[in-house]
Amino acid sequence: MSDDKSTLGNMADAAGAKINEGVDRARAAGHEVASHFGGTADNLEDKAQAAKDRAKAEGHNAEAHAEYNEGKREATDGDGH
Repeated sequence: MSDDKSTLGNMADAAGAKINEGVDRARAAGHEVASHFGGTADNLEDKAQAAKDRAKAEGHNAEAHAEYNEGKREATDGDGH
């Protein structure tokens, strides 16, 4: 998040972060499904990867909210940047 970005720049960054969040959640779901197949070591590795991807998704979600809020602030303060 940067103070010199325009409203549009912040909103674009928020959208990008939401896309990344969706990708991470889909990857986590794939690892969760994979954890039900294969050997014990593979299952544990997949569960660990799923947890890691969910954590990354939460980070992207927080980033999206912060960028959106900054863009909204920029839009309402009258100058748009």
